[in-house]
Amino acid sequence: MELKSKIGRRAALLGGGAVIGGLLTKSFSSSNPTLDGTRSIEPIGTAGTLNDASELSETSIFRHIILKDDPGEQLIASIRAELDEARANNRPVNVGAARHSMGGQAIPREGHAITFENGLVEPDSVNQLMRVHAGARWSDVIATADPIGLGPRVMQSNNDFGIAATFCVNAHGWPVKEGPMGSSVRSFDMILPDGTLATCSRTKNPDLFGMTMGGYGLTGIITQMDVDLAQNQRLEPTFAEMPAEIFGDKFIEALADETVKMAYGRLNVQRASFMSDALLITYRPSTDQSDLPAASGSGAAAKVASRIYRAQLGNERMKRLRWWFEADLATKLASGPVTRNNLINEPVVTLDDRNPDRTDILHEYFISPDRFAEFAMLCRRVIPGSYQEFLNVTLRFVDTDSASWLGYATTSRIAAVMSFSQELTARAEADMRRMTQELIDGVISIGGTYYLPYRPHARQDQFTRAYPRASEFAAAKRAMDPDLLLRNNLWDSYLEAL
Repeated sequence: MELKSKIGRRAALLGGGAVIGGLLTKSFSSSNPTLDGTRSIEPIGTAGTLNDASELSETSIFRHIILKDDPGEQLIASIRAELDEARANNRPVNVGAARHSMGGQAIPREGHAITFENGLVEPDSVNQLMRVHAGARWSDVIATADPIGLGPRVMQSNNDFGIAATFCVNAHGWPVKEGPMGSSVRSFDMILPDGTLATCSRTKNPDLFGMTMGGYGLTGIITQMDVDLAQNQRLEPTFAEMPAEIFGDKFIEALADETVKMAYGRLNVQRASFMSDALLITYRPSTDQSDLPAASGSGAAAKVASRIYRAQLGNERMKRLRWWFEADLATKLASGPVTRNNLINEPVVTLDDRNPDRTDILHEYFISPDRFAEFAMLCRRVIPGSYQEFLNVTLRFVDTDSASWLGYATTSRIAAVMSFSQELTARAEADMRRMTQELIDGVISIGGTYYLPYRPHARQDQFTRAYPRASEFAAAKRAMDPDLLLRNNLWDSYLEAL
């Protein structure tokens, strides 16, 4: 009841009766029995709907099932059975894990939604490799690899997400110099729309590998993956404050030092000096690499940062305090060594929004370092003109990705990850759409692009300009999946028209 009443309140705030985020919700009942003890049918959201991290993507589905089988014949049989039933009834299928996307990219409208829940991680310390179930989370990887001195080579910045989901959204992290997480994937097994089991790598079915990396589950259902691990290390941070205009050059200059293993940046978001000040944080191995402590996450420090982060909402004084905390106090308090695994072992809930009248919305833009000053100027021109609450921007490096058909890093890029707090109102959604489109136009004009897992606010022409292989992807998808069995809102909103 609590969840339903919360969803109903959000629907009303968006001005819409039974329409949430423009998507119709519909009740249903399911009497389908479980196939075995590892397969369950479990609606999430209101009856017969699924939502995602935006809380604005409430979408009517036919069924949601959770599969917990180990990779093998039982899992393959369960997936094939779901595909066969969906095909016979002309319903779509899509797979998700954390469903942290924000525009229905992991939700099949009126279809069969599958969630993988299996933490299987089999490390190979000799070859610094792991074989993982597609639904294993990064927290499972760290828990398994950390005791043997290893950790993910590349992972998303939080540990909640599924391994295959990270690959399928082409997510990146902040180890340097690294490309997206897909650059660390050696091979994977995947069930194609016709039920065939295929193995894909950069040398075996390479086109299918490239379509699936950033293909949002539209090419097949991954069952297991072989992914690189990296040596865990004790690292020490250094901090450098600078004008935002020179951040791109300074970032690349810092990464020329091969001892730098992790790096990120931040921009000052207080309105009086909006995006004028930058902070660059780099991590190098410490001299002492003995007796590494277990990866526990950032603990109390993260809780303090979370409270300051949330207190920024509508409060310029707190935004000033936060910049002082990050650019001054934290450089003194956080100057000691920390392990690589500890830095990345952080859940999303650390910065969770608990306000029933608002939701957190992410944007991400990819810009060449030599055009970063232009990007900062664009943001200063566009964002303050909206009434969105801008909370944060984190800057990361992403190396060139030549594999993904829907790639965003055709050259090395700075990734600007932005966090907004948005009212749950129709006017706020309209304002966010307007602002997003203006930012995308500006980013494309300086040779950059935007990231696809977030709100579907881009125009069709913006999508095809930012992702020039989209038409080729759609044609190849239709050839391998003529029934369009694997679908989601990314396909429905953009690719179907191509």
